[in-house]
Amino acid sequence: MDSFELNKIIAAILMVTLLVIGLKKIADSVFHVNKPEKPAYVVEVKKQSTASTSGAIETEEKIDIASIMATGDLAEGKKIFKKCAACHSINKNGKNKIGPALYDIVGRTVGSASDYKYSKALAEYGKIWTFEELNGFLIKPAAYLKGTKMAYAGLKKEADRASVIKYLNQNSDNPKPLP
Repeated sequence: MDSFELNKIIAAILMVTLLVIGLKKIADSVFHVNKPEKPAYVVEVKKQSTASTSGAIETEEKIDIASIMATGDLAEGKKIFKKCAACHSINKNGKNKIGPALYDIVGRTVGSASDYKYSKALAEYGKIWTFEELNGFLIKPAAYLKGTKMAYAGLKKEADRASVIKYLNQNSDNPKPLP
């Protein structure tokens, strides 16, 4: 192949590129669409505010934890917890894994296991793991408490969360009464 043929190929590629760019400019000017000044309809979104000190999300309406917990099943919670068992132990005197041991978690202060290095967000949170706190955290841990190391996607179904919380509550020296 001589240099003349190579020049023809490069020229063809440049011409096609210029043609495509030129056609795009022409099409944009011919088919220009103006955005409306006022939207045709308004989509209402529930506002969520983040707490300034802790980073936890608080929703505007109160959650009826009693009705959520009524949907849970202890046996189902044991099955669902198998996902959690890769990172957490549930046995009495169980060792910490990637995450802290969860035996007797309900009613315990968040970030209080002395032999586990919590993220700064969990260590400074300072609240108690109540049924409500666990429910909110298990929806999506990273969104509930900004800065947590827990990368779990969460449990979307209320019945699944209630089942896991019942199972966690049951694995305790003194299970708390259900709401």
